[in-house]
Amino acid sequence: QTQVEPQALEYNRSETFNLPLFRKFGSANGLGILGLTVPEQYGGAGFINATAVAIVHEELSYSDPALCLSYLAHSVLLCNNLAVNGSHDQVRKLLSTAPCLSQIGGMCMSEPNAGTDVLGMKSNAVYDSARDGFLLNGTKMWITNGTLTGKETGDLFLVYARTGEKRSDITQFIVEGGTDGFSVGQKISDKLGMRASPTAELVFENVFLLASTHVVGEVNGATLCMMRNLEIERVALAAMAIGIARRSLDEMVAYSSNRPAFGKPNLFAFGQIQKHIAESYAEYMAGKCYLYGVTNGLDLSTHGNGLDADGVKLYCAQMAKNVADRAIQVMGGYGYVGEYNVERLWRDAKLLEIGGGTNESHHKNMVRDLSKSGSKLE
Repeated sequence: QTQVEPQALEYNRSETFNLPLFRKFGSANGLGILGLTVPEQYGGAGFINATAVAIVHEELSYSDPALCLSYLAHSVLLCNNLAVNGSHDQVRKLLSTAPCLSQIGGMCMSEPNAGTDVLGMKSNAVYDSARDGFLLNGTKMWITNGTLTGKETGDLFLVYARTGEKRSDITQFIVEGGTDGFSVGQKISDKLGMRASPTAELVFENVFLLASTHVVGEVNGATLCMMRNLEIERVALAAMAIGIARRSLDEMVAYSSNRPAFGKPNLFAFGQIQKHIAESYAEYMAGKCYLYGVTNGLDLSTHGNGLDADGVKLYCAQMAKNVADRAIQVMGGYGYVGEYNVERLWRDAKLLEIGGGTNESHHKNMVRDLSKSGSKLE
């Protein structure tokens, strides 16, 4: 409320990233949440549980979903991913600095022609036996924190690339900013929402990566890492949706309590408004209960929780957009302008139906998992 809230509208309007504030999330005298799920021995906060992840993402998104999206890319897609899947030496070397924010980065999965069909990626890394390393080539798209300046890349990324003939032969690599052949293709501007979170296309041209230090996990074995991290990413995105819905509901109620109409001191006497507020509250509470029910049983070191990771994001993302839409409707013209916040929340909420898995991909995944379960629901 004191630092994130006051800057949200300004940075959204200018489509700029509040780097000084972001650094406070990880500094020793700041919040210390950038390495939220990283063990304390590596410089993290040591909250290795999904509920902590959800709480932080809900609270940040209540005020600024775009800033929270950059936080998610760094803390979940980079730091948590590396803490779970990296070697002791990799975690010690890289995460001892990343949570303290001498480095800012994210993860590279999507490509210009491979989004939901992630295993259709074309980026590839070819092993060079003479140098015991890989030559990485390809392009990654929609990368959060891909550039912080519009010109240079971010500092540190985990990059997925094809390393074998089978569709699932994917390997995860560490790529640091400043590496030869690693560059920004373009900064992506004029987005519908999440405007204060930097997005970029990143290009890899014969980027050489030592096998001994820059391969995360097993060669051709990153599909498991990918699926494991997608689960906590989807939970975090669902938590962002809860924050958006809660703020939209608060704005809706506050406006209704102060707006006189048709001889009444407020809008609470009108059935149309009652319907918008009551349904929004019920749906928000249903989503919140679903979210924290999932997080309380989610182990960040495991996988196989895809059904409810998909399900909670599917429900909460649509719910948040609908609640923000109702808030705009209740507030009329005021809801349509930036000063009253809910139009920004509505635009930001739309991304949650696309990023981290489209609604349609969740439908596919959930029906697949339910068809394989072979048992009745409890």
